[in-house]
Amino acid sequence: MSFEGLDCFAVEIAGHIATVTMRRPPVNAQNARFREEIIGIFDALHDMPEVRAVVLTGAGRAFSAGADLKERPGLTGQPGAYPRHNRLVRAAFDCVMECGVPVIAAINGAAIGAGCVLALSADILVAGESAFLSMTEVDVGLAGGVRHVRRHFGESDARLMIMTARRVTGPELLRMNVVSACVPDAALMETAMGIAREIAAKVPLAVRAAKRSFQVTEELPLQDGYRFEQSQTVALAGTEDTREAQLAFAEKRRPVFKGQ
Repeated sequence: MSFEGLDCFAVEIAGHIATVTMRRPPVNAQNARFREEIIGIFDALHDMPEVRAVVLTGAGRAFSAGADLKERPGLTGQPGAYPRHNRLVRAAFDCVMECGVPVIAAINGAAIGAGCVLALSADILVAGESAFLSMTEVDVGLAGGVRHVRRHFGESDARLMIMTARRVTGPELLRMNVVSACVPDAALMETAMGIAREIAAKVPLAVRAAKRSFQVTEELPLQDGYRFEQSQTVALAGTEDTREAQLAFAEKRRPVFKGQ
């Protein structure tokens, strides 16, 4: 799969890790082209067995400062413009959540509005000390992002964030258990890559199954969710990679996985 010809992103794959960098100066605002590209990128990564983890970050001073409001359709515009726009916006987040491998958001600088939701769509979040999340919709007479925010924030903090449009900084995000780490800005990418390398060293099919379990069981009752997880374990038990992992553990050597 070639990732050449992208306008808004750069993609690098090395050591089973894909680094996806938003590159739409000055603040990686999201327009239709941005959304079409991110969908294509993550759909492709989903189907690439050589990719075992993804790091998503932004070039420059911002992770993503949100939607490009110049492209938002007006209520008096062409019939159907808003449904098409909203469908594309949802897909730009869903592709990250539905990608078969774990996605680590390395949040550098501002993640505002749609940029905040994009970060919250990742599986694991790490932030630089100067990073912040903010949902500014109420400042411009809009609303959105509540469901994504509630997945990561406690109820009071979620309401505070949405209803005040406050900036929640990296150290505060760590205190709230929204991010897994808050590190000096210079250490952000290495921290995210370190997590990606840990994940990439595990049984690939098992990691994909674990992500699938998080997706499927999020809204399930406990017994139904655990029943699904057990079905995943049964399916994995007969795979070549699981046998290799168990044999390597017994033989005290590094396993060699084939994605089978």
